[in-house]
Amino acid sequence: MDTIKKPLIGVTPLVDIQRESLWMLPGYLDGLLQAGAIPIVLPLTSDREILTQLTGHLDGFLFTGGQDVSPEIYKGIKLNICGECCPERDSMETELLNIAMDTDRPVLGICRGIQFINAALGGTLYQDIPTQLPSTIEHHQKPPYDRPSHEVRIINGTPLYDLFRREHINVNSYHHSGVCELSPRLKCMALSEDGLAEAVYCPEQTFLWAVQWHPEFSYKVSEESREIFSAFVRACR
Repeated sequence: MDTIKKPLIGVTPLVDIQRESLWMLPGYLDGLLQAGAIPIVLPLTSDREILTQLTGHLDGFLFTGGQDVSPEIYKGIKLNICGECCPERDSMETELLNIAMDTDRPVLGICRGIQFINAALGGTLYQDIPTQLPSTIEHHQKPPYDRPSHEVRIINGTPLYDLFRREHINVNSYHHSGVCELSPRLKCMALSEDGLAEAVYCPEQTFLWAVQWHPEFSYKVSEESREIFSAFVRACR
């Protein structure tokens, strides 16, 4: 009996600048594994030749969380409320996103992923939500990170609504920056009660989704998180 070939998905590495090391949260990999994919952690490089060769062997890309996106990406000024940035990640992910989009490879962004994709495609970011968009919504929750922190409204007529078939879900939340002006190439799929874009997609691409919450922390207890990973993996087949 023939078996279905599992898609290979490249996962952008997490960077510990102080320890000069790369690392990975198991939830990114395990969430993809349980959805039927084979995740591969990528090297930290912006070498276009290397990334192009990798793209030829991979079926999709997961843009993970991590440091703040450098305001230079969206032609902004870095304020003292901005957190640590990682120029190497910014450079790598700029090249990788361009290659993925040029070849129409599926992309899923999580946390920093939604922020980077929005900034790289012409949007802007809040460098610190508590300062620049104060509200009563808890966007930076304390552990355990798999529990819901706040509600989001899923916008009817978007791919995420088609996936969930409902207008509201509860999500976890662990971030201090976020989408400010939405890229003209993206459309919003979900909003928090204070108006922050919590999920986006790119209509130009077969599958380019990004969410602000953390399915890698909640996929064991959240059906919606598992559905996001599964939708991404299906697109990569």
